[in-house]
Amino acid sequence: MKSQKILLEIEDEDEEITLGLIRLAKEVPEHEFFYQLNVRNSFKLTRIADLVYCGAYNDYFFPRFEGFHCDSKVCFQFIANKSSQHIQKKVSNELFSGEQETKFLLNHFQDVDYLLKTSEPFNDFSLILLPENLMFPIQHFPLSPIEELYQIIQYYE
Repeated sequence: MKSQKILLEIEDEDEEITLGLIRLAKEVPEHEFFYQLNVRNSFKLTRIADLVYCGAYNDYFFPRFEGFHCDSKVCFQFIANKSSQHIQKKVSNELFSGEQETKFLLNHFQDVDYLLKTSEPFNDFSLILLPENLMFPIQHFPLSPIEELYQIIQYYE
């Protein structure tokens, strides 16, 4: 008797993720903003290795902060939308290379200060107690797997 092969249909496609867009109500130093978040929440955000975006002429560095909510077992990661520094790899001979000294991860949302990603697929940002008069409510933003930022975030996960 011959054995039959059973073929399973497994989708290898990535699903979109939902990021939280954080806009500060006023300009405050980075350390003060995260101090205020740490005071109000049980998770303690700490600085981790920067997210690095490698361009053709420059490498851009985006600060990241991470914290773990013990009760819900959710990891929160805050990523700066605006690069904090850049390193020039080579001089551009092109008039319009498209690269400048500052880069935004979400170029169409330059008013966004931080991107918030959670370790859970359902992204419940209500677990975060927001500092009063310091930031606006968190806006949900779907990120498609075909976008470059999606691939960068998955690489750093």
